[in-house]
Amino acid sequence: MLKKSLVIAAIIAVVVSLGGCSKQKQKSTATKGTAANPWVIGMSQCNRGEPWRVQMDKDIEEAAKAHPEVKVIFKDAQDKETTQQDQVGEFVDQGVDLIIISPKEARPLTKPVADAMDAGIPVIVLDRKVEGDKYTCYIGADNVLIGRKAGEYLVKALGGKGKVVELEGNMYSTPGVDRHKGFLEGIKGSGLEVIFAADCQWKEDIAQREMKSALSRFDKIDAVYGHNDPSAHGAYLATKQEGKGREKQIKFVGIDALAHEGVRYVREGILSATFQYPTGGPQAIDTAIKILKGEKVEKSITLGTKIFTKDNVDKGGEAL
Repeated sequence: MLKKSLVIAAIIAVVVSLGGCSKQKQKSTATKGTAANPWVIGMSQCNRGEPWRVQMDKDIEEAAKAHPEVKVIFKDAQDKETTQQDQVGEFVDQGVDLIIISPKEARPLTKPVADAMDAGIPVIVLDRKVEGDKYTCYIGADNVLIGRKAGEYLVKALGGKGKVVELEGNMYSTPGVDRHKGFLEGIKGSGLEVIFAADCQWKEDIAQREMKSALSRFDKIDAVYGHNDPSAHGAYLATKQEGKGREKQIKFVGIDALAHEGVRYVREGILSATFQYPTGGPQAIDTAIKILKGEKVEKSITLGTKIFTKDNVDKGGEAL
């Protein structure tokens, strides 16, 4: 009787085992890119300490909601290159289907992106570039153009001459370098002079501190060019806190043009102008899906920009 029970138990175990294998096989061969078995996209954000970057993640998340065939995993590198390097490696180890990365700096993230590509995982580089061309697609606005337009705007607004404070972004990142380069192109040949410049790392509090230093050193400042709106706003706050009324005489210009930030500052008369720098979130998801479907995409996708001033802010800005 005992022997018979053992035989029956063994048969049941084999049947259960075969059933489990069958289910496992069905799961592994299920069509990828469906609501039941979505493509997994790993998104590595260099930091979420800047409003613009928080908006980028929101835009990606919102765009992905319209596509049940994809699932996005977000990681925040908290402004550390080594953390972001590790995040890309983790995505590779997890076997995600595609990686979107907005790098803190170009050089430190070049190899991790290349390693992901070598592992057969396509990579979309968003906003900030890496070195070389070992990635699937780069999406971002033309920062040289934006910087140039900001320079040309101030040349016209100041009548061709004036003293300018430039509050730079991270000058080890491509947007910082390009926005500086473009601005110099925009003011070339004019009477505008950059009398003070500081790397503010895109942070409003650092910009505020640097502007206080500039105000203490220079009696005459005609304009502030901030590489992003938080920097321009920080400069305005520092000038207002000085208590001499100079915030009414200085033209503050920024970049980003988020609705609740730069555009609002223009509407309130704090900034003279802000230039739109799209997050690229919706375009990143659209491009990712094309890549995952095996469709060809452009190596580089350039996003457009707008200028917002008091004259056009209520009309939605002006395309450049």
